[in-house]
Amino acid sequence: MAKVTVRYWAAAKAAAGIAEEPYDAATLAEALDAVRERHPGELTRVLQRCSFLIDGDPVGTRAHDAVRLTEGSMVEVLPPFAGG
Repeated sequence: MAKVTVRYWAAAKAAAGIAEEPYDAATLAEALDAVRERHPGELTRVLQRCSFLIDGDPVGTRAHDAVRLTEGSMVEVLPPFAGG
């Protein structure tokens, strides 16, 4: 397991009630499972619409269980943005 930081943006940050927090996870799927366990409710619903960056790189359509995390990775949770 790697020690990683999950950083929340916009609606995800509001639902989590925190900007970022540490987790131990080997994959993005494990990290997101831990997030859902710690924050049941609104954040779980927000995560269904989010995209993710790992150390600045988009995850895209890759399976979350195939996205490996390394020690010190930053997982950024990005809800859809609106604006102009």
